[in-house]
Amino acid sequence: MYPLPSRSLDQVAVALDTPDRETFDRWCALFGPRVGVLKVGLQAFVRWGPDAVAEARRWGPRVFLDLKLHDIPNTVAGAVAAAGDLGVDYLTVHAAGGPSMLAAAREAAAERTKLLVVTLLTHLDQESLASLDLAGSSTDRVSRWTAMARAEGCSGVVCSPLELARLREQNPSPFLLVTPGIRGLGTTGEDDQRRTADPETALRAGADLLVIGRPLTRAPDPEAALRTLAETLDSVS
Repeated sequence: MYPLPSRSLDQVAVALDTPDRETFDRWCALFGPRVGVLKVGLQAFVRWGPDAVAEARRWGPRVFLDLKLHDIPNTVAGAVAAAGDLGVDYLTVHAAGGPSMLAAAREAAAERTKLLVVTLLTHLDQESLASLDLAGSSTDRVSRWTAMARAEGCSGVVCSPLELARLREQNPSPFLLVTPGIRGLGTTGEDDQRRTADPETALRAGADLLVIGRPLTRAPDPEAALRTLAETLDSVS
């Protein structure tokens, strides 16, 4: 296994979002030895199931299974237990399932898996919340759902970079703040995420783990993108 080119890259989770198995395996081999976490999302898990997790575990020091589980408590508890059997380090559930669902998930996770509670997806902005009849600001909603997750004993939350500073003040370490929507590494093309920030800003605001997909996986030269990212993060730490 290759050494990490930067200690700061241990705070990076690469999102392995592709419908092509050859590409998925290549990304595992490329990024797994260089970053702290490999993230298996819905697309890969629906296509290849536990085998996707097994491949990520073969290359990465830690594996993040991002399924955003949201169902009745008993069903979610069973899914969390099954994910624990796969050996994943992090697993997402959705805050909208409420306290009883989170409590059931946390009990099923035991000490094997860190539960990360998804608050608001990064493609939702204030206009989107209004269309869903969700009153109040996005920041206030994320704060309330984070408080609920912490009260139920979950390990942390997934939030956009825009909520990080407030959440870090309200929720000191070791409560985890995991942040997708990382941009600013030369990303091109269409982007469906709206509440975003560059990696340096997110890290300074208190992020523990930066989830980065397209800026690395779709970069013309992923190795160069990793080096640039490492230099940026080293300047913060």
